[in-house]
Amino acid sequence: MPDLLSHELLGNSLTSWLFALALSMVIWIALLAARRIAAATASKLADKTKILWNHVVAKCIPRTRAFLLIALSIWGGSQILELSARTNNFILHAVIVLGIVQLGLWAGHAITLFVHETRARNIEKNPAAVTSLGAIAVLARGLVWLLVALLILANAGIEIAPLLAGLGVGGLALALAVQAILEDLLASFSIILDKPFVVGDFLIVDDLMGGVEHIGLKTTRIRSLSGEQLVFSNKELLNSRIRNFGRMKERRIVFAIGVTYQTPREKLGKIPGMIREAIEAQPGTRFDRAHFHQFGDFSLDFETVYYVAVPDYNTYMDIQQGINLHIHESFEREDIEFAYPTQTLFLERPPINAPVNPV
Repeated sequence: MPDLLSHELLGNSLTSWLFALALSMVIWIALLAARRIAAATASKLADKTKILWNHVVAKCIPRTRAFLLIALSIWGGSQILELSARTNNFILHAVIVLGIVQLGLWAGHAITLFVHETRARNIEKNPAAVTSLGAIAVLARGLVWLLVALLILANAGIEIAPLLAGLGVGGLALALAVQAILEDLLASFSIILDKPFVVGDFLIVDDLMGGVEHIGLKTTRIRSLSGEQLVFSNKELLNSRIRNFGRMKERRIVFAIGVTYQTPREKLGKIPGMIREAIEAQPGTRFDRAHFHQFGDFSLDFETVYYVAVPDYNTYMDIQQGINLHIHESFEREDIEFAYPTQTLFLERPPINAPVNPV
């Protein structure tokens, strides 16, 4: 047995290898315990505060991958062995590469968590800010992994400057190949920066309408009133005429009513006041005007303008219904008749003694 333990493998006795393995196991257990303690401490701190980054860090620590802990354990155990410089360098570079990958995973997960937390906190307060988060998150994650790749290549001893120059030429060729996608991408950034609409706005695009649910890098998704999802490419959407009801501060209403030609003139003079009374009886309205507008084909027409203090369509319809009922009651009380499409034919009979022209 002593002879077996003294047997050498790669310049180290079996005893040394066993000690290195034991040390690696101790380091592995210690790292697992440290990860658990750090996660619990960060979670308690996040629960006590409302600072966003505390919550992000608390959720990133458990994302520490086992491959990094194993690599660190192997590197720590190898320190008591006498290995060649090439082997030591290989282990060290492997640990560094895995550490860089772990940093990329932490950063990518932190960006995702930051976007989700910010979206949840600001979706009602500031929809415009939420609109830009998705695109910014995608770009940030892309830059993180580009940086990770460059660091790994630099660690492997590859010159980065010539590679970046080559990527510039290749990027131009790729841009020409994916021109349509890039047009939608640029349109997405135009939406993010110019903010013609944000998540939650109600849009009418040509003959389609609905509320904005998601603004992506290539498409914008709108939920229609009938329930289906409408998907527009960002370029197509910006090239359309958009009516954005989300920016409406108040709703201007114009409506007309007609009464019969047989209505007495003194009652015609009372109608604008009746309409004003009906509008001012409804909460959240501002009366503008009511006028005897014109002599219609079969009615005497009155035009009315008023404002609803909120843009909500259902609120407007409730108010309009109340106004209509109030006007109907007032007209009924004053014996004023609403007009409807009719024609009155007047026949004039010639006098009996009138001469008849011969044919």
